[in-house]
Amino acid sequence: MSVSSDTGGVKPMKIAGRFVNERERLAGMSDAERAWRKQWLQDQVLAPNEPRHVPEIYEATRNPFRRLYRWPMNQVMKVLVPVIGAEKAHTFRGVSSVLTLSVLAGYWLYYNYKYHSNEWQRSGGWKSYTARKAVLPGDPGYPAVSDRTQGADYASRGFKDFHLDI
Repeated sequence: MSVSSDTGGVKPMKIAGRFVNERERLAGMSDAERAWRKQWLQDQVLAPNEPRHVPEIYEATRNPFRRLYRWPMNQVMKVLVPVIGAEKAHTFRGVSSVLTLSVLAGYWLYYNYKYHSNEWQRSGGWKSYTARKAVLPGDPGYPAVSDRTQGADYASRGFKDFHLDI
């Protein structure tokens, strides 16, 4: 059994007993077993005040960095719960935070692609390759001659287009 299992490496135990299956119950139950099952089913019903929310448990079990980056959406959720309900507020929180992070990631990618390209002046950057337009027999411009005529045209990384203005 792996450590990453659902039980965390501990052998699972059925708390419902052998009568969790209908076939076992139909095979025959004694009066003591019926009373035990009746009590077990009653114990599964939650009290009106359950589940209980204890804020101290949240602070004790979540690390400070997680609480920090979740704080803004927690404040939004506090405002939205009385207005639209807990379930819809939770859904709004999840969708809006994912959309916000996606937009920010898109802006970051666009900025880095535009201003940190792979040029001869720097060792890193984003490389982008463009393919030539396909020209087939019968198309205007056939046969298409490559615009790269010298060896220095390949992989120049912007060196040939660089002009030093003094």
